[in-house]
Amino acid sequence: MKIFITYASAGTGHFKAAQAIRDYISTQNQDFQVRLIDVLEYSNFIFKRMYKYGYDFLVNHCLWLWSIGFYVTCARIIYPLIRSYTSILNRINTKKAASLFIQEQPDVIISTHFLPSKIASYLKKRNKINSKLVTIITDFGVHPFWVTEGADIYITASGVTKEKLLSRGVSGEKIKVLGIPVNNKFLQPLDKERLRLKLGFKKNKLTVLVVTGSFGIGPIEEIVDALHEEVQILVVCARNEKLFKHLKNKNYSDAKVFGFVDNMHELMAASDIIVTKPGGVTIAELLITELAPIFVSAITGQETTNLTVIQSYGIGKRAKKINEIKTLVLGYKNNPEKLVAVKERIKQIKKPKVLEDIFNVICQSSV
Repeated sequence: MKIFITYASAGTGHFKAAQAIRDYISTQNQDFQVRLIDVLEYSNFIFKRMYKYGYDFLVNHCLWLWSIGFYVTCARIIYPLIRSYTSILNRINTKKAASLFIQEQPDVIISTHFLPSKIASYLKKRNKINSKLVTIITDFGVHPFWVTEGADIYITASGVTKEKLLSRGVSGEKIKVLGIPVNNKFLQPLDKERLRLKLGFKKNKLTVLVVTGSFGIGPIEEIVDALHEEVQILVVCARNEKLFKHLKNKNYSDAKVFGFVDNMHELMAASDIIVTKPGGVTIAELLITELAPIFVSAITGQETTNLTVIQSYGIGKRAKKINEIKTLVLGYKNNPEKLVAVKERIKQIKKPKVLEDIFNVICQSSV
């Protein structure tokens, strides 16, 4: 069976989800022909640059414009017009990706971004390909861009996500609530106390992980300054090298500072609480590792929707000020039963078999 696992490299979550599926399938069936494809690599130069870096620029420097664009494109009254315009724009700029799909004729196309879903859906509608299209929604909300006529299966993060798809006219038979795929490393049990000792921490002291995405944006230094005397802190600065060097030079007694890491699963497993942005994949990872989340710096649109959905399950707090973060952390520290209660609610919705379940869906879809 030939499988294309497709994404668009706008933000890191779509790639991480696609990569997690590719890696898992590779360990389960060596006979499958699996390709991981960034469809933007098969688009024209200007379109690719705008898609890749336009998102980063808007959310980091022009958030108000991003917010307007997000909500305008969600408006039901004008969405048919927007859908027609974006469909034409996508077809003009992704001809190479369409040609690849037609030439290779994969049995299954898995998409973790709406762009490849739209490309595949258009080709299916015109009988250019006969692939099964599996769309994996990597947020807890549903922007209308995710909905395509050609999708055979939608994989969603939660029951609330399913309801949002149903409200947009998707048949319930097509929707499977399996979760957002995360790297298999997050699904393996790890010893929290052993990891803390490995990090040079006390094994029984409350530990907080601070990470705000691949750019290391947000008030990270202020958060660490407020908390380092109260709890043990793991700080991930990601690509923000300036912040990494600055925090390292401060020599916090009970804080470990990291740059870009490849062992996030260990850092999460060593922690009790996470202060982070409410990205879809990040939420999926913290649910698997049963961390109490405190959400900061939420991007208007998909991240604020993620936050609203996850809070509807009684999980997660939003903090807009540093003193709010400190109050929430100290609340967990002084009342351990609150932490236990959050973990119990997380256990009700976490999806520890997400990769196995998605793999089974892929196998069944090819029959």
